[in-house]
Amino acid sequence: MPTAIDNASLPSRSKLVNVDKSHNLDILPRLIPRKKAPPQQNPLPLPPTPPLPPPVDPQKLHFHKPTRRILSPHDYEIFEASPTYSLILSFVFSLSQAAADKKISSTYQDEASDAIGKLLSVLSAVEEIITSCPPADQGGSRFGNPSFRDFLDTIAVESPSWHSLLNVQSDSAIVEVSTYLHNSFGNRARIDYGSGHELNFIMWLLCLNRLSILPLSTFPRLSLVVFPKYIRLMRKIQSTYYLEPAGSHGVWGLDDYHFLPFLFGASQLLHHPYIRPLSIHNELVLEEEGDEYIYLDMVRETMASKSVKGLKWTQPMLDDISGAKNWEKVEQGMRRMFVKEVLGKLPVMQHFLFGSLVPAAEGMSREEEVGVNPEEKEPEGGEMVVEHNGVKHVHRNDAWGDCCGIKIPSTVAAAQEAKKKGEDSFRRIPFD
Repeated sequence: MPTAIDNASLPSRSKLVNVDKSHNLDILPRLIPRKKAPPQQNPLPLPPTPPLPPPVDPQKLHFHKPTRRILSPHDYEIFEASPTYSLILSFVFSLSQAAADKKISSTYQDEASDAIGKLLSVLSAVEEIITSCPPADQGGSRFGNPSFRDFLDTIAVESPSWHSLLNVQSDSAIVEVSTYLHNSFGNRARIDYGSGHELNFIMWLLCLNRLSILPLSTFPRLSLVVFPKYIRLMRKIQSTYYLEPAGSHGVWGLDDYHFLPFLFGASQLLHHPYIRPLSIHNELVLEEEGDEYIYLDMVRETMASKSVKGLKWTQPMLDDISGAKNWEKVEQGMRRMFVKEVLGKLPVMQHFLFGSLVPAAEGMSREEEVGVNPEEKEPEGGEMVVEHNGVKHVHRNDAWGDCCGIKIPSTVAAAQEAKKKGEDSFRRIPFD
């Protein structure tokens, strides 16, 4: 039987591990609480809402058909410093603020406006024209349908009577105001649509405001009733005539066609009690609340128009924005984007139209001075080059261009053609 080990014969712990405790304490790093990193500041200042000037006296205006006046970087610099630039900012941001914290259905309780009803009637009349101008058979092509030109031509014929209904008094005023409406549905030659055409619709409303037809009291219903009806109308036009995205960024943009619904929609949700930016990934929220909130409706329609499931694959910018802390951050970001990506882009603004209600500043170029044809007279499928003060403006329908990009089919057209073939399901990205 083994004998027990005498504890006294074992070396002490201090002898086994000879540690200089004082030295050890000196080499240990001191624990310092980690400081919270300061919040990153956005380098772009938040654009303010300039005061909206009072309506103008029509008797003091010389109405004429609006034309392009931003034909060079110098022209844009003049425009950016002009009262018209502030007027556009003021009107757009005022419409956005009018939608703040309001459901679409809440505006139905507002006092009925005769002007709002007439605007809705005009949009309904435009929708009826789609039926009378059916798309031509293109044999499965996903590019713009030429019947779109018949659609626009019919609008041009009917437009004077619509504006008489809206109490636009003189023929010259009707010519000026109706030009913005006519150019808010897309480009006749290129059969495309983009944020510039959307801006034309807003300028049409601005012209009516300048003529005292749409006072400030109508702004909530303009933002939440008239504008959503216009967006729904445009979806029908886009899916019927396969309008190509004008200068689309594809998956790197908010949407292939529109921008302002995201600004107005973010304003709607500013202080919502439970819908957060991340809620756009919840299909139940989109289904239940999409009819009340423009932002959610746009996300819902964007997802439905894509053949691949998942915002992170089709619209990664929307996916990134959903990580914002609150809707105030989203709304502020949309304001900055409008200034930088719409008003701040020469490829967009060189198509902008100036008349007497939305006037150009002194010193801006004129189309006739630089030998430029009006945009509606650009040759179909041809090329137009404008060189003035060192800038080239190129339209070409079969190649890359300096302003309008490559001719590409829309995802709406792809979805419609897939439905015709019975392919009505999403394609999933592998490993998603």
